[in-house]
Amino acid sequence: MTLQGKTIAVLIAPRGTEEPEFTKPRDALVAAGATVTVIGLEAGEAETVNNDLDPAGKYPVDKVIDVVSASSFDGLVIPGGSVGADKLRGSEAVIAFVRDFFQQAKPVGVICHGPWTLVEADVVKGRKLTSFPTVKTDIRNAGGEWVDAEVVVDKGLVTSRNPNDLPAFCTKIVEEFAEGRHPDQARSA
Repeated sequence: MTLQGKTIAVLIAPRGTEEPEFTKPRDALVAAGATVTVIGLEAGEAETVNNDLDPAGKYPVDKVIDVVSASSFDGLVIPGGSVGADKLRGSEAVIAFVRDFFQQAKPVGVICHGPWTLVEADVVKGRKLTSFPTVKTDIRNAGGEWVDAEVVVDKGLVTSRNPNDLPAFCTKIVEEFAEGRHPDQARSA
């Protein structure tokens, strides 16, 4: 499948985003022909981690959240990492950005602790999704149906549990982003 002509936003926290959950989806999207824009809370470089605690790589932020709009993108990826996901969900600008993707019926891929942002954006009610197991109660309390599966697709929303699921997650986000808008998603937001 090709993503030629599609622009995908990938969120990253200033510190604490799980490196493979950022790099593997980004690389899969680029390999499929997408233009990827890394969006952060701050300009400069973001520092990723491995296993939530171990320092990993530094990656340039292309644009800061305060100057972007969901209308400029065809899809969104939200990586995990408990610290990074917590930092992202604490940003009102990030939450508004995430919510706008659902209101515009655009596909979204979220892995590990990333669904915390979906809970904050109030877009999980009535949806089936997965996450890192410690997030399942938050999802259920927000009205979502949590399942323990490698990858779950629900009306343009792709979710996975952890870095071990990345091959399936990357395949599905490319597929969903190639399909484009999912009108039934907008009614669920």
